Amino acid sequence: MSFFNAISRLRNSLWIEWRIAIRFLAESPLQTLLISVAISVGAAVIVFITALIMGLQINLINKTLGTQAHIRIEATQQHNNFSEFPEGKYVWTFENPRAQRLQTINNWQEVRDTLDQYSAFNTVSPLISGPAFATKGSARSSVALMGIDPKRYTGIINLEEYLTEGQFSIEASDILIGYQLAKDLGLRSGDKLRIDAGDNHQAVMNVAGIFELGVRELDSRYVYTSLKQAQTLLNLPGGITILEIKISDVFSAEYWAQRIQKLTGLYVQSWMESNGQLLNALNSQSMTTQIIRVFVAMSVIFGIASVLAVSVVQRTREIGILRAMGSSQQQILRVFLLQGGLLGLTGSLLGVLMGYTLIQIFNAIDTKLFVIELETSMMLSAIFIATLAGVLAAMVPARRAAKYDPAVAIRYV
Repeated sequence: MSFFNAISRLRNSLWIEWRIAIRFLAESPLQTLLISVAISVGAAVIVFITALIMGLQINLINKTLGTQAHIRIEATQQHNNFSEFPEGKYVWTFENPRAQRLQTINNWQEVRDTLDQYSAFNTVSPLISGPAFATKGSARSSVALMGIDPKRYTGIINLEEYLTEGQFSIEASDILIGYQLAKDLGLRSGDKLRIDAGDNHQAVMNVAGIFELGVRELDSRYVYTSLKQAQTLLNLPGGITILEIKISDVFSAEYWAQRIQKLTGLYVQSWMESNGQLLNALNSQSMTTQIIRVFVAMSVIFGIASVLAVSVVQRTREIGILRAMGSSQQQILRVFLLQGGLLGLTGSLLGVLMGYTLIQIFNAIDTKLFVIELETSMMLSAIFIATLAGVLAAMVPARRAAKYDPAVAIRYV
């Protein structure tokens, strides 16, 4: 029975502390309203700015990485072979880097099948990429011949979505070319185009479709064909030059690239390595978001601390009476901690509502830029941060109130 009596006393004590905390806040409605509005503005800033920067990052990643793989696997690069020198002899020599020729990935089917087993990888697609010339009459242009497996490559770039003319087909002698290349050579879907890969490897191809990826370099150079046709033109029977991978978490690309390199011994490069400037921009945006969060949280803490410090002074007599009636220091401490938590919670709930409204207004004004999505985790984190800031802000005033001597405090009028 003593255990249940202790639980009952604790429940009654907490209920009394809640009532006192709410009453203290209700006795100064204007003061409570002002600090709640200030907290809500801070929470709204956290929600809106965080959602805005995350939306900007997602839009930037989609536009930049939407037309490229997250990880590229190639054959090991070739290096110069230095002859051995007599022991104890030092020779200074300067040599140009060795020219890289097209190399196939050994046992690429086994590597592909092994990587298919990892759930983190959305797509593992074989690719043949090599230089060629495209000729139409007297017009001639340097192109990148891209041999693909259409079913797998859709997971890297869904070319069908980017078609502006013709149809998606790379069977037999059909090819897909970029919008800028078609413009430079005066081509339309259904026209013929000669592809010359050198060493008397050439073929007349049919332009089945024209795509526009939105990147001038790609639209002016890429020519897509089947794996078999590319293998024939580039004299790589049965081989491929690249395995491309797209993963679920784009920011884990470097981690997976290092793991794949250790696993296969091949040359592996992630988008984070090849797009250093983009990665720096994304990191800068994330850092900006964190700085904004810290300063907003600090302003909330100082605001609540100042209000509760004033509240402690205003209610010195009430605190003395409560202490004289038998309230412990821990109970007085909890009363003011509850006030801080309630202020933070109430203000953050209003702030999340304000932030949500701002996001809807932004999306309604201009959807051409990008759409901001408000995630549940973002709202919960804003509420948690503001509530925690309220409790932390109440620590100093609460400790001060708990240490009051009832005999001295009760003299205040």
